[in-house]
Amino acid sequence: MLAAVFHKNGGPEVVRVEEMDVPRPGPAEVRIRVEASAMNHLDLWMRRGLPIEIPMPHIGGSDIVGTVDKLGPGTVRSLLGKRVVVDPSLAYDWYRLARIPGLDMEPFQVIGEHTQGGFAEFAVAPAANVVELPDGFPAATAAAAALAGVTAWRGLMTRGRLREGQRVLITGASGGVSAMAVQFAREAGAEVFAVTSSEENVRRVRRLGAHHVFDRTTTDWGREIHRMTQKAGVDLCLDSVGEAIWPQLLRALAVGGRLVSFGATTGPAGKVDIRLLFWRQLSILGSTMGTPAEFRAAMDMVFRRVVTPPVHAVLPLHEARRAHELLEAGEVFGKLVLDPTRARP
Repeated sequence: MLAAVFHKNGGPEVVRVEEMDVPRPGPAEVRIRVEASAMNHLDLWMRRGLPIEIPMPHIGGSDIVGTVDKLGPGTVRSLLGKRVVVDPSLAYDWYRLARIPGLDMEPFQVIGEHTQGGFAEFAVAPAANVVELPDGFPAATAAAAALAGVTAWRGLMTRGRLREGQRVLITGASGGVSAMAVQFAREAGAEVFAVTSSEENVRRVRRLGAHHVFDRTTTDWGREIHRMTQKAGVDLCLDSVGEAIWPQLLRALAVGGRLVSFGATTGPAGKVDIRLLFWRQLSILGSTMGTPAEFRAAMDMVFRRVVTPPVHAVLPLHEARRAHELLEAGEVFGKLVLDPTRARP
């Protein structure tokens, strides 16, 4: 099969499309003939070299959509031939059970990071992780929604405890997770503030449903939020930007407000004024991915067309290197999707 693979860490130039062995599903696994697999910033970090062990040569791609074409031992036969989307979380129960003394279980992992992923003509995944698509549902849309959707849902609804009538600030609003979060928050009845860059992205985020959108390159968005909320601030902030803006985010929070972090694209060392933290009784929370139930809740919203992930472009698999270059350059609104069914070069 063809796969987009890298044999060593480095820039986009290390990504090559080449022939690899077709994977075989193990016990309780399925093999999927891939129709679409979406890019995430995680793919960039792995290519650059995260301080974790990943299988090498490595096939990225955590968001996998396609047709089940082979079953491993012990897998329900009714899955054969079904079009599915894959929940990218493995062993998510580790977060709930890790504190139990003496319990020996595999820690949380991500398909396409700790395992081989979907940037290939075929991929394998646990049968328990596949969710059947509605008839005729677009593969690119489902792929774009998978990791981004569950991450946004858990960050907002579970960790952030967002409720109707509250104010929420979403940063990096042109990214895949944040674009989904804007829509989830609007649907939940929140007043949505969002930060992005460029006039065009402001218009795009507004079309997603945000009530107030700020261009970070031209606007002091922290001051504007202070003014627009009559100095009260926002109840919740969902952030993936990290280090560069944490001081502004904490100042934007209302008394008792929550900052939920799911990423750190500008660096990991977020600065905190501890006096502000205790005086205003703020909460700082981490969030990543989500449970199987949260994945299904998010995808149900997508399947019912309540929310739709913006897809920047669908590229053939042989343009995987270009996909890395585009995402790394910050030239993407929403998601890039690779399609291995398109003609080979």
